[in-house]
Amino acid sequence: MKKMLAILLLFTVGNAFSQNAFTTGEYFKFRIHYGIVNAGYATLEVKDAVRNGKKVYHVVGKGRTTGMTKFFFKVEDNYESYFDKKTITPYQYVRKIDEGGYTKDQEGFFNQANNTVLVKDYKNKKEKTLSVPAGVQDMVSTFYYLRNHPGVDKMKIGEFIAVDMFFDDETTKFKLKFIGREEISTKFGNVSTMIFRPYVQAGRVFKEEESLTVWISDDENKIPLRIKASLAVGSLKADLMEYKGLKYPFEAK
Repeated sequence: MKKMLAILLLFTVGNAFSQNAFTTGEYFKFRIHYGIVNAGYATLEVKDAVRNGKKVYHVVGKGRTTGMTKFFFKVEDNYESYFDKKTITPYQYVRKIDEGGYTKDQEGFFNQANNTVLVKDYKNKKEKTLSVPAGVQDMVSTFYYLRNHPGVDKMKIGEFIAVDMFFDDETTKFKLKFIGREEISTKFGNVSTMIFRPYVQAGRVFKEEESLTVWISDDENKIPLRIKASLAVGSLKADLMEYKGLKYPFEAK
C-alpha cells in the first residue's frame, strides 16, 4: 500500500525517559492490511555505524507489498537514517522508493552547525542545499527522537507534541495529540497502551487531519503495536507481528 512505511515511521511516539528507549539490535515487523486484504509488510531495524568519526545509530526501514496486492500495486520502499546516539541528531538520511511506478532515490546530509541539509537527487542527477531549523529531524529519526521525548507519560488528554521534520525537500511541523489510554488485544496478549493521533494533511491520501490513530505500549519500550488510518479510499491497519532486541522487558497479559 502506497505510503505504508511512511505512515509507520511517522505516526508512532515515544518515551518519557532521558535514556534511550531502544538499543542496537531492536527489530520490528508489521503486517499491513488494506481493508480485509493482507497488503504487505514493513520492518524497522536499529544497527550501528560510523559517521564523521563517531559511532552512530543506523536505522533501516523497509516496506513491501505482497501477494495479489503486489501485482496490482507494487511497493518497494527503503528509508534509512544515521543519527547521534545521545542527542538523536541526524547526520544523514536515505530515501529510495518505488510506489506503483512513482520513484525517488535521494540522500540528505545534515550540517547541524549551519542549519542546512544537502539533498542529493540521484534519479534526476541534481543536488541542492536547503536551510532548516535548528534541531530538525528527518522522517526516520523523528520516530526515535520521540521515543525519548521528556514528559510523554505525563501528558494530559488533548495535549500536543510538535517536532520540526524535514521531508520531501521541506520542513514541516509534525504534531501529535494525546488521546488517552486503553488495554488492547494483540497477538502477544492484552497490552496496556497509550493512544496518540498525529495531525496529517487532509486531501488526496487521508480523509481528515485526524485520520490516523496509534497505539503504543505504556511501558519503557514504547512499542508501536497498532496503527489505523482512514484513507480517501478505504482504510489501512498495521499490527506488530514480530519483535526482538528490546532494551527493556515487555509484558503482555
